[in-house]
Amino acid sequence: MFRDPGIETLGRADLERLQLSRLQALVARLHERVPFYRERFAEAGVTAASIKSLADLRRLPFTTSADLRDTYPAGLLAVPMDEALRLHTSSGTTGRPKALFFSPRDVDNAAELCARSFVATGLTARDVLQNMMTYGLFTGALVAHYGAEKIGCLVIPAGPGNSEKQLALMQDFGTTAVHLTPSFALYFADFLDGKGPEARKPLKLRRAFVGAEPYSVKTRDKIEQALGVEVFNSYGLSEMNGPGVAFECEKRAGMHLWEDHFILEVIDPKTEAPLPDGESGELVLTTLCREAMPLVRYRTRDITSVVPGPCACRRTHRRLARITGRADDMLIVRGVNVYPQQIEHVLMAIPQVGRNYLILLEGRDDMTVQAELAHGESEMNEEQRVLLESEIAARLRSEILTKPKVKLLPPASLPASEGKAKRVIDRRTL
Repeated sequence: MFRDPGIETLGRADLERLQLSRLQALVARLHERVPFYRERFAEAGVTAASIKSLADLRRLPFTTSADLRDTYPAGLLAVPMDEALRLHTSSGTTGRPKALFFSPRDVDNAAELCARSFVATGLTARDVLQNMMTYGLFTGALVAHYGAEKIGCLVIPAGPGNSEKQLALMQDFGTTAVHLTPSFALYFADFLDGKGPEARKPLKLRRAFVGAEPYSVKTRDKIEQALGVEVFNSYGLSEMNGPGVAFECEKRAGMHLWEDHFILEVIDPKTEAPLPDGESGELVLTTLCREAMPLVRYRTRDITSVVPGPCACRRTHRRLARITGRADDMLIVRGVNVYPQQIEHVLMAIPQVGRNYLILLEGRDDMTVQAELAHGESEMNEEQRVLLESEIAARLRSEILTKPKVKLLPPASLPASEGKAKRVIDRRTL
């Protein structure tokens, strides 16, 4: 199954020597094969011989999402087109999409890292994984599917949506683990509530692997309570490998980023200065093993920090804290920086609030937070509802330093999401 299981507990000095060797080979290869990087390295005055230590990584230029779009469709390809095995693309909602190529070895490595991640949570060949992510150009489903198969799991490629079918599959085949987005997990929990307690009795669910969207600790708590599972946080992005870039182990004390395949940095997104462990900033990643489309110092725009100190599981690969949002997702409301996850954190901590919400921005700079009441709260009278709205608005003000309007709605009032949720609608006239 695994080529080198000992790599997870490799000493830091040995791990960093491996990273340096792979980084030097990467710079030499990109200089030879990718004109885009050859020009960037020349502008920075850097060659493979210049890389004497991992600290020299900072001499290399950043790569951005705009670079991937500007070089679409194949400007960053480092192998001949006929040596690429698979193509994925990212969302093209802001213009050109990003084309992401995988060689045969890239496909195998991506599956390997997912398998490594799943095993770190306790998944075994006896488990049945129901994969409820979207199959297709999105990497999330396929990479996890192949990773689970490496372990020997029975994999059910269910895809998202069709909750009746999802439940039938779980009941008929004894699903023990699911892979899905947090928004679909909450939606499916509401669906189960509507089916009554009898629908849950045959279920054997034990684990949920949740990713593809940032989500709060309180949301994790709601998913665990609603589905009766242990939720493991995961991190990935198509530009790297897809899922399995970083994953919580059984200790659930941060996500181990697999440093034999990636070099991580956390920087101040404005000044680009490196930040120490424990300080929140933008995650920057460099691929060390990608063949078809390696990337140097890729600015993910994801906001996180490095968890200081070692993990109790003895794995030496450093851990990322929960992704708190994306630099791209930050809202500026009345001059204040606001992340949607801050609002979610407050809402999910209130028992009377359900699992679905929407942030509406209108007018010059008016924010309204719409949230569904929890099941069982629909009988709340008008006076109670107004008091709760006022309490939520006050809690939000403490968290985000600006006071929005709060509107509580009956259960199932807001549009349900069975894929990635759209939590913000911005109709401002600014």
